[in-house]
Amino acid sequence: MAIDGHGGSGKSELARQLAGALGESAIVHTDDFARSDVPGWDWQRMRKQVLDRILNDQTARYQRYDWDSSRLAEWRDIGIGGTLIVEGVSSLRQELGEYWDFAIWVDAPYEIRLRRGVDRDGEQMRSQWTDIWMPEEAEYVKAHRPEDRADFIADGTKPFSVGNPRSRSARSRAGCGGASEFDGRLRAGG
Repeated sequence: MAIDGHGGSGKSELARQLAGALGESAIVHTDDFARSDVPGWDWQRMRKQVLDRILNDQTARYQRYDWDSSRLAEWRDIGIGGTLIVEGVSSLRQELGEYWDFAIWVDAPYEIRLRRGVDRDGEQMRSQWTDIWMPEEAEYVKAHRPEDRADFIADGTKPFSVGNPRSRSARSRAGCGGASEFDGRLRAGG
């Protein structure tokens, strides 16, 4: 499963709630694949280290990017089975579309996203948001149109209400890890 949306839209919170409701699941953040020399994030590294491995019933192993030190940090392992939730800006990019059994776009207006980002990262990061990240995100949305490929569009301006998903047999795909498939109720702002 992929959860995409602009920075500050509520993707991480929705991912946490879904993981809690689904039970056996792992969250991978696209921010863990950032690099200072790559605009956005290194989606090729995620594809190689996580998605392709899970798709082939192998344990995934990747190095998390540490934003404070601007370098790769500890290794993380993701076992097969359960639900894989990838959250982050541009997780629904066209190059990764084949991996997702379920795709969510979280929508929120510019002003709310900017306020949340500055509240989280500090006022000193405002220009990073307005001059770099938000324009990069706008280019991504224009080029890839992720909201058009989403199975569900969530309103990121209101609290999420995640129902009780049921576990059932699913195709073996990286989007769900081959063990369960999200088919529960999800209401945004409900």
